Amino acid sequence: MTDTDTEKTETEEPESTDPIAQAQAEAAKWKDLAARNQADLENYRKRVARERDDDIKRAKLGMLEDLLPVMDNFEFGMIEVRKGDPKSPIAVGMEMIERQLKDYMAGAGVEVVEAVGFVFDPNVHEAVGQEESAEVEEGKIIRQMRKGYKVRDRLLRPAMVVVSKGKGA
Repeated sequence: MTDTDTEKTETEEPESTDPIAQAQAEAAKWKDLAARNQADLENYRKRVARERDDDIKRAKLGMLEDLLPVMDNFEFGMIEVRKGDPKSPIAVGMEMIERQLKDYMAGAGVEVVEAVGFVFDPNVHEAVGQEESAEVEEGKIIRQMRKGYKVRDRLLRPAMVVVSKGKGA
């Protein structure tokens, strides 16, 4: 017997005497591998679907954020239109557009951040000033300079506010 013959016998697996048992073991091995691959594929599909949904949400939020300055300017325009004749075709048309914009924003889950009269909350308000006030207690919001918006629990834009210092000394 040569050295190579000895190596072959040491590294070879001992043959099972029952070919059916050997085939069943091989089938079980491949069945387990197929089940693992199926689970991996299913997890991959779920992850891709979740990532796609997250991408869509991010894109939608970006579009809503870009729309906020348009909403602000439209509201300024509506203030001027309301000073004139409320039955004029321009006023009626702009009110229809305003209604559509508000419906669209509400349908997208956008809510206005409440400000005037509420306690200042740095999570949803941005203080741009403080003023003394005999009527409004310290820490409450006197006036809103720009509306803030949120979508569910995510802040799109903080409300710019002026906060009361309380009564003057």
